[in-house]
Amino acid sequence: MDNRLEAQVGVALLKHRWTIGCAESCTGGLVSHRITNIPGSSAYMMGGIVAYDYGIKQRVLGVQEATLVAYGAVSAETAGEMAQGALRVLDVDVAIAITGIAGPGGATPGKPVGLTYIGIATQTGILKVQRHIWEGDRETNKAQSADAALQLILDTLNEIE
Repeated sequence: MDNRLEAQVGVALLKHRWTIGCAESCTGGLVSHRITNIPGSSAYMMGGIVAYDYGIKQRVLGVQEATLVAYGAVSAETAGEMAQGALRVLDVDVAIAITGIAGPGGATPGKPVGLTYIGIATQTGILKVQRHIWEGDRETNKAQSADAALQLILDTLNEIE
């Protein structure tokens, strides 16, 4: 049995007969990549959007300009709106969204390198956002964000019965 998180997510999605989509900023498609590394993932993985730019977050995912102005791209509010937007645009049962500061640059007062928000939304009305601060280099921060996103998907699916 494959014990990788992405394989466990696949099993859980198949069990629920759910589809998934991703909206990624700081991970640049890494979560989508890991999900699609699993043979048979086309049964549940519908698509992903890499929304690095404010304009893409707004036009494609529907993140409100007021949210970006008030809270910034790296915020719980933006992660939640990204997840809800991906749910709608990709027409999936569950959507995961990741936004953060991978580093080494990009930090601002109150928002250090490694700060990451991961949002999840479901068609059943679940909306959760997690906050993390990673302390690695850029690739490590991206990998930890992807791990945390996959774990959040798995935990959320396991809560649904």
